[in-house]
Amino acid sequence: MRQIAALPYRADTIATDAAVRIMLVTSRGSGRWVIPKGNIGAGIAPHAAAAQEAEEEAGVCGPVCPTPLGSYRYRKTKGSGASLMVDVDVYPLAVTRELSEWKEADERERRWFSLAEAANAVDEDDLRDLIRSFGAREFKAAAQRMRVFGLVAKKTGIGEMFAWFQRLLPKSGNFFELFEAHSVTVMAAADALARLFEGGSARKDHIREVIEREHDADEITRETLQTVRKTFLTPFDRGAITSLIGALDDCIDEMQAAVQAIDLYEVEAFEAEMRDMTAIVVDAARLTAEAMPLLRDVARNGKRLHELTERLVRMEGHADEIHAAGLKKTFKANGGPNTLKFVVDQEIYKHLERIVDSFEDVANEIDGIVIDHA
Repeated sequence: MRQIAALPYRADTIATDAAVRIMLVTSRGSGRWVIPKGNIGAGIAPHAAAAQEAEEEAGVCGPVCPTPLGSYRYRKTKGSGASLMVDVDVYPLAVTRELSEWKEADERERRWFSLAEAANAVDEDDLRDLIRSFGAREFKAAAQRMRVFGLVAKKTGIGEMFAWFQRLLPKSGNFFELFEAHSVTVMAAADALARLFEGGSARKDHIREVIEREHDADEITRETLQTVRKTFLTPFDRGAITSLIGALDDCIDEMQAAVQAIDLYEVEAFEAEMRDMTAIVVDAARLTAEAMPLLRDVARNGKRLHELTERLVRMEGHADEIHAAGLKKTFKANGGPNTLKFVVDQEIYKHLERIVDSFEDVANEIDGIVIDHA
């Protein structure tokens, strides 16, 4: 999904070094500070659409640059519950007129901020960098969007003047952050999968979200494997690190395979046993997300980690029982008169079983780490 946004700005004076101010508006839903944004209408240029959004949402007018300053990314929660990735191209708009009345005046608050204040007021890190890029000294650093895990390095607290010294030290990597981020991505995909199996008209949105989450997880996996190769000191055996991130990635890969099969066969209604298996997937993802931070101190958290992995293994066994019962049920109902329905159901059950099996593999990898280090 792609949207456009305006970045309304003005300078205090006409001097080249004059302070620049940014106008932000509150969102109608949460009341947080955002920039005017929306969808691109048919037959209208993107920058013109951005100017239109600025007038409707913030009541400001002025020339808008046809070349975007950059873009930022956020997740938009739709009425269906799907949380989809949206890329927003941002167009600078030099405010020359502030309207006393405008379309959404009763729905939003508008306010001028300094660059620093505006950057701190918004939630999206990419947008924060873009706003800061209005300051000439920061433009080069902010012009390119950070990589998926640039934020991890940003939070290390190492100043630029000490960066040369940091590079001389043995590297220990950011593996815990990567494990935790991957597990959160898996959990989000599991939630989308469950919404898909609930049925409804938003099936395409839920399918798309699972696929997007899988792409996010791939980025994290690649980052982890690259970090393993570049890291001198690792918290666990290198094989354990790659096996754990691989097992995590298998979980979401299988979710993607499941939704692609559902999309291919245009399945819109799901058996109760299928929904039960997706409920297990959701809980398995939650337990996995709980386990990842505990790996930071395996010795202290070994008991709890074992409890979580034991539950994951039990859940896999329960899923096998549901899988068998569901297959038997659909065979009896469709094995003769509606063979195609049975074949499709069998395919869906197969993918659901593989998802749960992947979570058991994650549990086994965690247990191996606990045995070696607790």
